[in-house]
Amino acid sequence: MTSLPLTRVPDPADAPVLRWGILAPGGIASSFVRALAAHTTQRVVACGSRSTARAQEFAHEHGLERAHGSYEQLLADPGVDVVYVASPHSRHAEQALAAIEAGKHVLVEKSFTQDAGQAQAVVDAARAAGVTLMEAMWTRFLPHIDVLRQLLADGALGELVSVHADHGQFFPPDPRHRMFDPDAAGGALLDLGIYPVSFASFVLGTPTRVTARGTLTDTGVDRTVSMVLDGHPGTDAHALLGTTLAARTPTTAAVSGSAGRVEIGGPFYNPQSLTLVPLAGDRVSSPEPVITRSGGLAHQAAHFATLVEQGRQESPWLPWAESVAIMATLDEVRAQVGVVYPGE
Repeated sequence: MTSLPLTRVPDPADAPVLRWGILAPGGIASSFVRALAAHTTQRVVACGSRSTARAQEFAHEHGLERAHGSYEQLLADPGVDVVYVASPHSRHAEQALAAIEAGKHVLVEKSFTQDAGQAQAVVDAARAAGVTLMEAMWTRFLPHIDVLRQLLADGALGELVSVHADHGQFFPPDPRHRMFDPDAAGGALLDLGIYPVSFASFVLGTPTRVTARGTLTDTGVDRTVSMVLDGHPGTDAHALLGTTLAARTPTTAAVSGSAGRVEIGGPFYNPQSLTLVPLAGDRVSSPEPVITRSGGLAHQAAHFATLVEQGRQESPWLPWAESVAIMATLDEVRAQVGVVYPGE
């Protein structure tokens, strides 16, 4: 009888408690705060915005103790242990560096930065300052991904052959929206494509060859991108990945090998059940998640809080070198597709 390993992801309510400050209180920040309130004992105590009114509105909505009318005031708040950077990609490096300089631990929304050079600069600063730093690629810390992590470690799929993953969502064309704004490092790739690229990195490691084709919006950011990644260390496997901001795609993922495959339904990046389909034997699925949808953001926060409590600067499940390498892959994809952000 085929069986699956049990997830080793702990209940996020059991994590040590940190005092969180939210930098840039937008939509993802609201989802993050709600997930922590519902599924953890973490304390979100403050937020900071360029607009005092916006900070006060966010603080009132989520019951926070303090609202700061600037990012600088938030970073100077002695009652904040860790800063969650939830701004557009183009601001991540600047704001993460400021938080590190202020002595805060930093959880930075994905994609980690705008490019690999910025990512390395943030990592170097955190290393020198002795603070904990992590990219908020929430999928990496979900229970079903740990089941896959164990299957890969055990060689349950045999020789790996391919990884398939896609992420597309529909956004009505609007040059004022951040997804279409070059100044915000907009486009499908850094916001949506980061998910399949990070998933492929998790399964196969860093590719040495990247082949990409894409189309651009009228504003010059990527609209649709298709990627083939290969030349990963120790394997001939290919990753076939796609992303678009012009259509809602299946958002599924699969890892195939000589002994079987793993299928993850859509959205694969959300808390999910996965199915192991062995070459010989019965299909078997992992349990449905206890924490569903965006509540799964609680898992990355709990993992991060545990790292801080243990005095560890980086996560073994998403080390700094991998976050930098993923940005380098995205840089190469952008170069081949022809996306150049202002100032590059």
